[in-house]
Amino acid sequence: MKKMQWLAIVACLPMVMWVWIACTSVAGEKQPEAKAVDSAVAKPELIVIDSADMPDGKFGDLVKYGRELMMRTAYYIGPEGKNGKYLGNKMNCTNCHQDAGTKPFSFNLMASHANYPQYRAREGKVLTLAERVNNCVMRPHNGKPLPLDSREMVAFLSYLKWINSYIPKDQHYLGAKNLSVDLPARAADTAKGAVLYAANCARCHGANGEGQMRFDKATYDYPPLWGQYGYQPGSSMHRVLMQAKWLKANMPYDKATHDKPFLTDEEAIDIAAFVNDDTRHKRPGVTDFDYPNKEEKAIDYDHPPFADTFPAAQHKYGPFKPIIDDWKAKGLKASY
Repeated sequence: MKKMQWLAIVACLPMVMWVWIACTSVAGEKQPEAKAVDSAVAKPELIVIDSADMPDGKFGDLVKYGRELMMRTAYYIGPEGKNGKYLGNKMNCTNCHQDAGTKPFSFNLMASHANYPQYRAREGKVLTLAERVNNCVMRPHNGKPLPLDSREMVAFLSYLKWINSYIPKDQHYLGAKNLSVDLPARAADTAKGAVLYAANCARCHGANGEGQMRFDKATYDYPPLWGQYGYQPGSSMHRVLMQAKWLKANMPYDKATHDKPFLTDEEAIDIAAFVNDDTRHKRPGVTDFDYPNKEEKAIDYDHPPFADTFPAAQHKYGPFKPIIDDWKAKGLKASY
């Protein structure tokens, strides 16, 4: 049986579960009807995976290669890739999906194999997991899609299946989604974000967002945040609120944890606004934009048309509460 380590987490949101209880029978007494009660609070748990527990055999070989691809994407399939040239930059999957997709609150991938196929508002259609993998190859990596029957694609899917096997069926687990952020009443401030970036981020990612290339030039120790070799518009990280939620739990990498963030919510939003300020920062462009159904568009996606009358700048930087209120008044659900 595979090894598992379960750590109880007490600082998480309660989930109410309704259960049926039966009363003890007493001779001669009428049995009371069962009724629904609020049980003891069920808490999600943190799942820790031991990479030494990967399976053997031919499937295990692909699982291990899949993890290698997550950790050293550029080495294998980057612009100078050993096994193919599919990426347009030298970033790795684990730059965003930390710990090869297993770190909680870091674009965690452990449920992805069970969750796909699924409808995606960004594309306006149901995607398979292989299509979703290629979305990442093409967007943040500015690359070209992997062939669906390639060893690399099969390895990615095998690895995602293996990490998915650690999740108890039909149960929540801690860190499946990124942390939430409280939305300020004001718009994100790129000037404040610039100061915060210089104080907290530039030491690793560079004053000009260029990142730090590794000694062998194969990939980055710290990835670029903008510029020719950064992620492109349309990537999840290019949305201010989406990036802020990730920053809150993960950055600065040597100071923040998901249960003790270093940045305040407003600071994370301001940094994300500065990093994604395309009036200052060049990045690879796109010729087509997402969310074909404007009523499904994330409110921090700044390309029109919109399901409201707010300008593109407000969709990018906020304030977001008026947009949410407007959507609610129209019977629409705002996502971000």
